[in-house]
Amino acid sequence: MRPPSLLRPSRAVVALLAAVGLFASAACSDTPPAPTAAPTSSSAAASSTPASASHSSSAAPAPQTCGAQRLASMKLRDKLAQLLVVGVQNAADAERVVAREHLGGVFVGSWTDLSMLTDGSLRKLSEKQPIPLMVTVDQEGGRVNRLKSLGIDLPSARVLAQTKTPEQVRALAKDAGQKMAALGITVDFAPSVDVSAEADDEVIGDRSFSNDPAVVTEYASAFAKGLQDAGIMPVFKHFPGHGHGSGDSHTGAVTTPPLAQLKDSDLVPYRTLLRDPGNAGVMVGHLIVPGLTGAGTPASISPAAIGMLRSGTKYGGPGFNGVVFSDDLSGMKAITDQYTIEQAVLRAIVAGSDIGLWLSTDRVGSVLDSLEAAVAKGRLSTQRVDRSVVRILRAKGVLDCP
Repeated sequence: MRPPSLLRPSRAVVALLAAVGLFASAACSDTPPAPTAAPTSSSAAASSTPASASHSSSAAPAPQTCGAQRLASMKLRDKLAQLLVVGVQNAADAERVVAREHLGGVFVGSWTDLSMLTDGSLRKLSEKQPIPLMVTVDQEGGRVNRLKSLGIDLPSARVLAQTKTPEQVRALAKDAGQKMAALGITVDFAPSVDVSAEADDEVIGDRSFSNDPAVVTEYASAFAKGLQDAGIMPVFKHFPGHGHGSGDSHTGAVTTPPLAQLKDSDLVPYRTLLRDPGNAGVMVGHLIVPGLTGAGTPASISPAAIGMLRSGTKYGGPGFNGVVFSDDLSGMKAITDQYTIEQAVLRAIVAGSDIGLWLSTDRVGSVLDSLEAAVAKGRLSTQRVDRSVVRILRAKGVLDCP
């Protein structure tokens, strides 16, 4: 990623801030998350680690010297905590889980009490930590407009592409990003890079800029650059493409067209956007891709899918060594019908994601227990964990090595 700092800003970002004074992703759910229930599917009883675990990290590794001193000073559990971002109810909820588990980041959902942003309590909590928090939100615009009540309001992606120039979109995203940065937000799970002709109210629908990959590429690039201009980390989603999927991963399994077909449509924007991504991340969707993931395995927990993103092979894209996020692992039936949150997070990390994302704080301890056990049993290597921590610390501005 190697961003302008997100949480410990560069001088330029500090000056900028001074001047301005659940998706088919997690927050498209408009109700507070219930505690994760154990699945009834027989697959939940299977081993929590895929057979291909030892081959999951095909990413271009971070240089071995990058962050070595910082890594050596961290306990394993604290490293693993950096790999988690969870939804919080309010400031007290955030304070409890951060104090107890040294959590790496929080997610501001549609159910979150936004006063923790406006009164500065979340920013203060982040500043007190040895490693600042990653403060994330879904702020796409249109239907996914989580901060509208705070005056951050954008049209949908489709409307933007139909009514604005790319330059205007960049300016609008910059303005929104400045307002988010002033609230202490550091990461926006936007823009959607999905290529889709769905009706406006379908799962992707007007969240897509267009059914033309070239239009999606142009406008998503402008939106992302606007956020970056404001010091906000954009996250392209939902790799490898949700726009032509069979349904809504909130309600069940979703299958995309075969990989060969995605290469000519849904994957086209990533070939350009990831060539020079700056500080952008990528979110991987819960999408079964024929010819890539295997039957019944969503991309979000597939070593083959995340390996393709990391290496760029199989779809002709560039390699990507930035932060990879899972889509929500606790509120979407494409995952919860098969896996507990402990199993889902472990599978996502083993498959190559840097951050497992879900919607509530009640199971953070048990997820960390599961990850620690996986390291102890050799199912997840410390080298693999360290690579993710380095990417995350670079994104947070804690490390500035390449």
